[in-house]
Amino acid sequence: MPARGRHQSTSKECKRIIQKIEAIDGVVGVIIGHSYGGKSLGQNSRTGSVKIQRRESGGLKAVTQSAKGLQELFIRVETGHEAQAVEAIKKII
Repeated sequence: MPARGRHQSTSKECKRIIQKIEAIDGVVGVIIGHSYGGKSLGQNSRTGSVKIQRRESGGLKAVTQSAKGLQELFIRVETGHEAQAVEAIKKII
């Protein structure tokens, strides 16, 4: 049985942001990871806020603020489009 609060679903606001991210040139897709209930991106974060944590081979590791906590994301990006994707994501949010 999985640990409580760790699942692969997200809130409506986060789904809207994920759709906008997927529409960015060079983004192949977004993979939703674990969620962590009760955690926050910080005082000024609102539901749907996204924070890019780091670049990894094949894409970007990020988290989004959902209504109940944090949701892990992996943003799959075509090689060479990482910087473009990061700038476009910052404009969305």
